[in-house]
This record gives sequence, structure tokens and C-alpha cells, in this order.
Amino acid sequence: MQTTHPNIALVHQFFQAYADQDQAAISQLLAPAIRWSIPGNHPLSGVKNGPDEVLFYLSQLGRAAFQAKPIVVGVNDDYVIDCHYNWSNLAEGPQFAGMSCLLWKFADGKISEVYNFPQDQHQVDSFFQNLYE
Repeated sequence: MQTTHPNIALVHQFFQAYADQDQAAISQLLAPAIRWSIPGNHPLSGVKNGPDEVLFYLSQLGRAAFQAKPIVVGVNDDYVIDCHYNWSNLAEGPQFAGMSCLLWKFADGKISEVYNFPQDQHQVDSFFQNLYE
């Protein structure tokens, strides 16, 4: 009996690879035509197309020293929605704490699209504008 949906397993593999800073493992999970949409008006916002742009975005996101605690995960055969509380773990500089949700879409056993929905877009914009000043 399967207790974990394969799409949730892919999301968990992604987060583990991200925590390990293993770009090769992340790349293996991404569809060749991956689209990752980051809303807002800050240096990291916009649509990232293809694994190279997504990996570069994730490397830049690492500068924020984010931590995350899952709140809820929902799944069907095409999507996973993962909502989590996240915060920056910076020794100095701007700080961040808030909730966000990611909507993950899958194709051929790979992550094909991701949409980010922050709790407070103005807070996210301000944080990243200050971090990348």
C-alpha cells in the first residue's frame, strides 16, 4: 500500500536537495521546460524559465538563509499545494517571518511549474529589496 503520493515525494526530495545545497539533485527533479513564478517587485521576482534560471534563483534565495516549517500539504495527481511558515536566519541585516504557499505542477514525473503565494507581498518585496541593496 502506498502511503505517500509520488508528487509529495518529489516535493520532499526537492526540499532535501535544497537543504543540502545539491544543485545536481535539484536539476534532476526539474522538467526541462520548468517555469517558476515569483510575484512581487524585488530583485528576485519574475518568471524563471528552465533549470538554469531556477537554479540561479535558488542560489540567490540562499542568501536569505531561509528556514521553513510545514503547515499543510494537499495533493492530487497533477498538483501539490504546500503551505509553510518561513523565516530568515540571518545573523545581521533584514529579517523576515511569514507564511507562504507553493503550488507545484508535475509532468512526466518531474516538477514542471511552481507558483509562489506569499502571505504579505509588501513584506516580501521590502525584505528582498533591503537584502539586495
